[in-house]
Amino acid sequence: MKPYSEMKIAIASDHAGYGLKQQIILFLEDNGAHVHDFGCNSTDSCDYPDYAHPLAQAISEGKFDLGIAICSTGNGITMTCNKHFGVRAALCWDTPLAELARRHNDANILGLPANFISAPKALQIVSTFFSTDFEGGRHARRVEKIQLY
Repeated sequence: MKPYSEMKIAIASDHAGYGLKQQIILFLEDNGAHVHDFGCNSTDSCDYPDYAHPLAQAISEGKFDLGIAICSTGNGITMTCNKHFGVRAALCWDTPLAELARRHNDANILGLPANFISAPKALQIVSTFFSTDFEGGRHARRVEKIQLY
């Protein structure tokens, strides 16, 4: 993978993921990453699709290297992201899942469950996701079969 200083990262959350998102942004920027925050911008109740769709569209269009999507369970925002062409969003709550999502599935958006992991755990997951390369080989054949349209 590229070093953080060469990466363009997109991130979005709903209100439940806002606090964790802010901590992740600080971590990434402290490590030199270029981060674009698609929102939300507070803990006021909001709807995750309003932020997931612009994030996923930007990933689909190749405007960012990778993305992060956060909501309370990680499920809704990850499912929403996966509606976009070329997006492979993976819900990860530990580092082995994050590693395999990148290595075997070429995941390009990391889904995080804000209500089920601590901030230190989330930063470990982010580090693993962003430092793991796609393995290719037999996995590339499988990834090619994911997209239906």
